[in-house]
Amino acid sequence: MADFPFDIVGFDLDGTLIDTSLDLLNATNHALGLAGRPLLDVAAVKTMVGRGARHMLEQALEASGGYDAALIDRLHPALLDWYRDHIADHSQPFPGMRQALNALGPKGVTVAIVTNKREDLAVRLIETLGLSARFETIIGGDTMGPGNAKPSPLPIQEMIRRCGGGRAAFVGDSIFDVQAAKNAGVPSIAVRFGFLSQPVEELGADAVIDSFAELVPALERLGA
Repeated sequence: MADFPFDIVGFDLDGTLIDTSLDLLNATNHALGLAGRPLLDVAAVKTMVGRGARHMLEQALEASGGYDAALIDRLHPALLDWYRDHIADHSQPFPGMRQALNALGPKGVTVAIVTNKREDLAVRLIETLGLSARFETIIGGDTMGPGNAKPSPLPIQEMIRRCGGGRAAFVGDSIFDVQAAKNAGVPSIAVRFGFLSQPVEELGADAVIDSFAELVPALERLGA
C-alpha cells in the first residue's frame, strides 16, 4: 500500500523477534560449568545479551569471579558449539510476532533482521524455527567485518541496500539497537518485553511498544 510510511522494517533478533533467553542461558551456563563457576539465572543472562556471544560470556565470567583472555579463548568456542547444537530447544517467537509480520506484508513492507549474533547462528535459528521465508535478509554481528556490529550504522545501511532502498525503521530492545538506528538516520522503536538492561524509556527510542499488536500503529505514527 502506497500510503504506508515505511518501505523497510528491520528487527533485532534476540529479545525482539525471538525469546532466546533459555537457550542463551543454557549455553552460558555450559561454559561457566566448564570453568567451575557458579551458574546464572535467566534474569541475569538477559541483561548480558546484545553485543554477541563473546561479550555475553565476558560479562558472565566477570559476574562469577573475573576472567582473562586465555579463559575467554578457551570457553568461547565451547559456548558456541553447545549453542549451535541447542539453538532452538526453547526459543520461540514473542507473542504476536507472526501476526505483526502478516500485517506488514500486505502494506508492501520488506522485513529484515539485523543482529549482533553471528550471521551463521542467526540464519540457523531462523531456519530451525521455519521463519526463513519471512525475511529478505539476515545481517549478523560479523557480516560487515570486525568492529562494525551495532551500534555501527553499517549493518542497518546494508539492510536498506539489500532491501532495495526506501524509507526504513528499526525495532529493537537495546541501547545498541537505538544507537545504530540513530547513527543510520532511521527512526527506532523499542520493545518493552525485550532483554532490557535498563528501563526502556532510557534507551532514547522514537517510540516504545508493549507488544507486537502495537507495532503497525506505532510505525504509522512515526511516519506521520
